[in-house]
Amino acid sequence: MKLRRRQFLRLSMGAAALPIVSRVARAQTYPSRPITMVVGFQAGGPTDTTARVVAERMRVSLGQTVIIENVAGASGSIAAGRVARAPPDGYVISFGSATTHVFNGAVYALPYDVLKDFEPVSLVASDPMMMVATKAMPAKDLKELIAWLKANPNQASQGTSGAGSTLHLAGVLFQKETGTRFQFVPYRGSAPAMQDLVAGQIDLMIDLASSSLPQVRAGATKAHAVLAKRRLPSAPDIPTVDEAGVPGLYVSAWFALFAPKGTPANVIGRLNTAVVEALADTNVRARLADLGQQIFPREQQTPEMLRAYQSAEIEKWWPIIKAAGIKPE
Repeated sequence: MKLRRRQFLRLSMGAAALPIVSRVARAQTYPSRPITMVVGFQAGGPTDTTARVVAERMRVSLGQTVIIENVAGASGSIAAGRVARAPPDGYVISFGSATTHVFNGAVYALPYDVLKDFEPVSLVASDPMMMVATKAMPAKDLKELIAWLKANPNQASQGTSGAGSTLHLAGVLFQKETGTRFQFVPYRGSAPAMQDLVAGQIDLMIDLASSSLPQVRAGATKAHAVLAKRRLPSAPDIPTVDEAGVPGLYVSAWFALFAPKGTPANVIGRLNTAVVEALADTNVRARLADLGQQIFPREQQTPEMLRAYQSAEIEKWWPIIKAAGIKPE
C-alpha cells in the first residue's frame, strides 16, 4: 500500500512539473512560429511604417515571419492592453511609443500599468516633430503663422492622433509658448489626420517628421519648422524652431519594443538581438533616415536602457499632462 502511494506521489509530482518543463522547452526553441507585432495605430502612419521596416529585418535574425497587427483606437491603449494580456511567450509583442507607453498612463484609466506590465526589449528610434500647415494657410513661415493664429484665435484646427498623443501634447506646448489658441481635432491615427490636412479639412498638424516629409516633398503641405535643436539631414531646408522664432520648443516621439510581463529572459534576449541587428543593417538605417528617424545609439539599445528611458519620460510628461487637465475625448 505504501509502495503504491509513493508511486502515485511521484507520478503526480511529475505531472505537475510537465507544464514547467513544457514552458522551458518552448522558451529554448523560441521562435518556432510567426510572431505578431501589435501596432496601436492605423496602417500608413509613422508608427506603422517604422514597425514594418524593423519587423521585415527582424525576420532574418529570428527565422520567423513577424506579422504586423494594427489595433487602432484610444491613442494606442487598446493595442497595448492586448499585449499586456497576451501569454508571456514572446509571440505577441508591442511596437510601442511615447504615446502608448508613457502618455496614456496619465490620460486614461488603464486596466494595465504602462511600466509594470511589460518587459522592455529595446529602444528603436526617435522622430522629431514638425509644424506643417495646409497649402491654403496664408502664412509663409512660423512667425507669420503665429501672428495669423493670434489674429484669428480658435479659428484654426490642428489634427491629432487622440487626446494625450504626442501630436496633441506638442500642440498644447505650442499654444503655451506662443500665446496662440486653436481647436484640436482627434483622429484614430496621424495618417487620416494627414489626409484631411492635405484635403484642407484641417489647418495644422504638429506631426512626426516621418509622416510629414512625404507630403511636404510632394508639395501637398507646407513645413514651417522642425521642433528640434538641429535640422534634419533628410530635410536640411526646413528650419529649426530656434531659427524660426520659438527657441527651445523641442518635441520628439520615440519608438520601442515591449513584451508582456513575465516573458522569459532568453526570449527577451532573442528579440533584443533581432532589433539590434535590424538597426545595424545599412538598408534599414537608410530607410529610417529617409523617413526622418534618428536611431538610438547602440549602447542605448538594451532592455535596461529602455526601462530607464521610459521611467524618465514618465517623470517628465505626467506632471505636464495632469497640469493641462488632458482627458480622453
